[in-house]
Amino acid sequence: MASMVGVLIYHKTLKDYPFRSILFMSQFLYSVCGMWDLIFILRWNLALGIPDYLFVVMDEIVSQIVSKIRWIPMIVLTSKLCPLGIEGTFFALLMCIDSLGSLAAKWSGGMVLHVLHVTKNDFTNLWLVILIRNFSRFSTLAFIFLVPIVRQSEVLIPSDLLMTNSASIAEEDEKLELAHLS
Repeated sequence: MASMVGVLIYHKTLKDYPFRSILFMSQFLYSVCGMWDLIFILRWNLALGIPDYLFVVMDEIVSQIVSKIRWIPMIVLTSKLCPLGIEGTFFALLMCIDSLGSLAAKWSGGMVLHVLHVTKNDFTNLWLVILIRNFSRFSTLAFIFLVPIVRQSEVLIPSDLLMTNSASIAEEDEKLELAHLS
């Protein structure tokens, strides 16, 4: 349900903002939401009068909404940058890069846990691990300048350039000769 709310928020209110603005704000919110884990680990939620079960549910709902708001503009941006005819390959490449990034994050997170001696029985330094994770989330904001400052409805690549590439691909496909496998 929270993911659907994130999609609706994006569709109803955020789809007309420039890519750079929406990606900056969504990454910033994602980083701030990570700080909620620190509040939970340090038990500050109880000091605020919020019971654990309610805090965890609220955290998960907000995280799901922010995740969708982060993901959708990236998909829209990449679909606008993708040449005609290779959409499936381009999307598969993006999913591969995303999976590789996720795997690298898990491995590096495991290394940080190991270095700081956080185990299943000793959570003494877990707050520091969460702080490191959140600072790394904030650090990605330094690369926001790489995202174009255009509205999501604007054309990023001229259609004649896209058509020229797709026309040359079609011509190359016509020149291919099929070979018999037998």
